[in-house]
Amino acid sequence: MAVDGLVPNDPRVEHKFTAIGDITYHYMLAKPEGNPVATVVLIHGWPDLGMGWRNQVPYLLSLNLQVVVPDMLGYGQTSAPESPEEYTLKKMCGHIATIIKEVTDQPIILGGHDWGGAFVWRMTMYYPELIRGVFSLCVPYMPPRAHKVTLEQMVAMMPNFRYQLQIAGGETERIVDKSTENLQGFLNGMYGGRTPDGQAVFTADAGVVEEIIDKIGPSPLVSKEMLDYYVQEYKRHGMHGPSNWYRTRELNDDDEMPIAEEYAGFQFKMPAMIVMAERDSALPPKLADGQEKYFAGPLKKELIKGANHWVMLEKPEECNKLIGEFVKSVLGDESKAFL
Repeated sequence: MAVDGLVPNDPRVEHKFTAIGDITYHYMLAKPEGNPVATVVLIHGWPDLGMGWRNQVPYLLSLNLQVVVPDMLGYGQTSAPESPEEYTLKKMCGHIATIIKEVTDQPIILGGHDWGGAFVWRMTMYYPELIRGVFSLCVPYMPPRAHKVTLEQMVAMMPNFRYQLQIAGGETERIVDKSTENLQGFLNGMYGGRTPDGQAVFTADAGVVEEIIDKIGPSPLVSKEMLDYYVQEYKRHGMHGPSNWYRTRELNDDDEMPIAEEYAGFQFKMPAMIVMAERDSALPPKLADGQEKYFAGPLKKELIKGANHWVMLEKPEECNKLIGEFVKSVLGDESKAFL
């Protein structure tokens, strides 16, 4: 059965705006007909939008859950500050904590994908009192470091992250922001579109391949209507804000080095789930090996076979099933309200 995903201007969601200092966040809010059993907050990654969770929101709504999906800092209708210093995980966790407190007075279930997956572990680490369960798609937990690691040093250790040098260096935004046609080619390509001879617009080794960006065909995962929506949203601010997430490695280390010793033996106490995608070249499943030591509460580790990076779009039914089972395990007896 096809998943009934959200579409642009979908009546099932309200669009909300919250001012946090000089920054404004946009988020989608979906409320079930009755009193919600709990609230789920979903955090997207790069280059995506809150709408990246479009296949999950109606499903979670059907489970009598309230769902909150922000456009993260730099994206869509949320503010896009110029300085990378505004994009540290610690600052952004504070932003999302404000939104959580605005929509509910109960602890939430938090989920993320890609950069959103890295974010949810930090959010749960900094604000455990707000989180009753946490799951990440494609990104395992990485503990705070006691010393600074530059992006260049990280790439030397993990060559599958070489593309991050192009993004952090500004080349990606230069290419993509050059024209609407480049933006369309980039987005189609990031979501699986290829050139007539099968080349990809983005590789984990090089990043965006400018020479072929105008030859990329339609995405097999994103409808033309949805791609037009993404183009419209990305034209608000361009790629500088989203790229700033890759310019914060040392800034995040500055925040985390003082607490690294305190968190050296840190373990998450609430239920957690890590879902890896079998064919994700940048974030291969082996990254989740040995994660058990970071979790005192129950940890589910799952692998979605045959999936590349965009698991929510490629395998929506399987993704929803895993998320639904996890939510029910977190809620326990409260999940009887689903029936």
